[in-house]
Amino acid sequence: MTADSGESSDTMRERAAGDTRLLWLLLDADRWFVTAILSGVLFCGILAVGLLHPTPALALLTRGDPVETLFQALITGTITAVTLVLTLSQLVLSQELGAVGDQRERMDGAMQFRADVADAVDAQVSPAEPSAFLRSLVRGTAERAEAVRDGVDDTDLDDDLTELLSTYLEDVTSNADRVTDQLEGGTFGEFDVIKAALNYNYSWKLYVGRRIRESYAEELTDELDDSLAELVETLELFGPAREHFKTLYFQWELSNLSRTLLYVAIPALTVSVTSLLFLDTQDFVGLTAGVPDVLWLVAVATTASVLPFTVLLSYILRIVTITKRTLAIGPFILRETDRSVDVDWE
Repeated sequence: MTADSGESSDTMRERAAGDTRLLWLLLDADRWFVTAILSGVLFCGILAVGLLHPTPALALLTRGDPVETLFQALITGTITAVTLVLTLSQLVLSQELGAVGDQRERMDGAMQFRADVADAVDAQVSPAEPSAFLRSLVRGTAERAEAVRDGVDDTDLDDDLTELLSTYLEDVTSNADRVTDQLEGGTFGEFDVIKAALNYNYSWKLYVGRRIRESYAEELTDELDDSLAELVETLELFGPAREHFKTLYFQWELSNLSRTLLYVAIPALTVSVTSLLFLDTQDFVGLTAGVPDVLWLVAVATTASVLPFTVLLSYILRIVTITKRTLAIGPFILRETDRSVDVDWE
């Protein structure tokens, strides 16, 4: 295997296929900004269809009772959707409830994991704050990589193996340094912490480290093999740590989503109900900026009434995007990579 075979991009943005601006909109952008974009698309779409339709908008909206039917459906849909989302959120959050025995078992598991991380990073106690905890773990992989690099410099190895190890270790340390900087000062609840964790491509590093140990077991000295084993073990700890904080972040986001939906549901229902009761399309026959007033009014009222759905969509887009990119834990690579690495090592 050559030094660059099967190399995988480190950051999530580099691994993303397609336009990275879409990835920014899905993940990095403020959720209210995404909501505004979705609402703007809906508003402009209604205006465009109303203006481009061969029948004038006033004639369409006064023929029969399309406006009444629309807002009746929106009222029902808003109440049903908000109720279902709040129920789902409470179901997810209810996983935090349990008997004292279950809570103690969770506590013991958390304390044992913290102790394992403390041993891996040579600390008496692992940090309590999520960003500091992840930062210490990522920095620990860089320190283990430096230890392996020192062993490589002191050992007479085959040129190909030396080049392979040097490239691998450089990838580990450079990626770890960038992620450590990104985690500096991060506050849990903000997406920046999870984003930095997603930018650490530990799966590929774990896979390559294990393959090197297996494929070059006879050429590696005991000291080098032990150092690589410590690096792999530290990388293995990063996986469950990231998944744990990702789960906590999802619960945090669902709590924010539930609260936000409660904020916007009442105004949206107010617009729907008042439009149903008091809006008479025949009373609006004028034009504003070349657009029928009734079309302006229906577009604004519909966009406001659908606001709970657009808020929900903006949050769900981020959650499902993160979920898709972190489906596998450990040395499983679901995205497309250079599979020649498996051929070269067989």
